[in-house]
Amino acid sequence: MTAPGANYVKLHFRLEIEDDWPPVGVEGLWAIDLGDGIVRLDNVPWFVPGVACGDVFLASADEEGLFWAGDVVRPSENCTIRLIVLRDKGSVAARQSVLDLFRDLGVRGEGVEQFRMVALDVPPTADLD
Repeated sequence: MTAPGANYVKLHFRLEIEDDWPPVGVEGLWAIDLGDGIVRLDNVPWFVPGVACGDVFLASADEEGLFWAGDVVRPSENCTIRLIVLRDKGSVAARQSVLDLFRDLGVRGEGVEQFRMVALDVPPTADLD
């Protein structure tokens, strides 16, 4: 994915790896630069625990110009749910069927083949009952 627009920055999160999971030590997520070192996530996190699309963070740039997540300024009311799709070994069609089912409930998300995963961004308005 390329940067969605001029106001977007990649916000990086350091991850603790335990028992080989998650498979990366850093996850970069797209965020909208709101100015004054404040950004709002505009990406569903794959591995970062406890954050969701729409959360607002303090961010600071390092000497290489990478933005790193600081404290949460304002959490969104969204929730991130991650699923491992077992049907058909997590095929594209199987992952898409999960995304389609949740889309009908007002939930958006995306899938990744490598880990047979689907990451869902659940807004407070989603009809999950």
